[in-house]
Amino acid sequence: MTSLLGRVLIIAGSDSGGGAGIQADIKAVTAMGGYAATAITAITVQNTLGVHGVHPLPLDLIEAQARAVLDDIGADAIKTGMLGSIEVVERVAAILDTSEAPAVIDPVMIAKGGQPLLPDEAVEAVRSLMVPRAALLTPNAPEAEALTGLGVADLDGQRRAGEALLAMGARAVLMKGGHVAGDTVVDLLLTPTGETLLEGPRLNTPHTHGTGCTLASACAAGLARGLPLEAAVAEAWAYVAEAIRRAPGLGQGHGPLDHGWPLREGR
Repeated sequence: MTSLLGRVLIIAGSDSGGGAGIQADIKAVTAMGGYAATAITAITVQNTLGVHGVHPLPLDLIEAQARAVLDDIGADAIKTGMLGSIEVVERVAAILDTSEAPAVIDPVMIAKGGQPLLPDEAVEAVRSLMVPRAALLTPNAPEAEALTGLGVADLDGQRRAGEALLAMGARAVLMKGGHVAGDTVVDLLLTPTGETLLEGPRLNTPHTHGTGCTLASACAAGLARGLPLEAAVAEAWAYVAEAIRRAPGLGQGHGPLDHGWPLREGR
């Protein structure tokens, strides 16, 4: 890792169980050598068994948190996660327009346990406002299907949906393959100049809670530290794969990853 401390502003929801959301984002950015600051969009009542409550924060409070960070500490990258409503999407898009930092957009729509985290009517807002502002968009297969209307059941589907998202204005798209059937998990990074495949064996484990949040935040940390896009994504991908392998097995449901493993390895 480089020694550059990259500043990442994370705009997302809180996960009381610590496996996903703001908590996972902070852990991932820290483990990847960056500095994490936050603007919390909602407080969730959550554990490994699911999301039991969602309490959105007022729009002005969300913006005030972001402004406090940007006006003082600054940001080398911004990562967005759970937004939760059209109004929050609109406000966060306006916040992004006040910063030159690249935005990593994780279009969070459904929790690991299946609970919806974005109403159907807000999908169009994400499509029209967040996708064009993404330096890197990180959808899983169901999110890509919702945003594009295209089926994503195999690598060709990942490629078609990713190309459609590039055409919508995203500067790069990391099409995650965890929801695509097969013994091998393939993530596909698409840019206007080409594609990169990241693939590894599918791990037979229920402990994958927060994988998407963690991957997007790790990518943001790499970009914030000045890494080229492909290098930032490859580093983040390897970090998350190992964090899944080392998952501590906490909870009775979809358990969290081992976010801190690089710190114990002395990286």
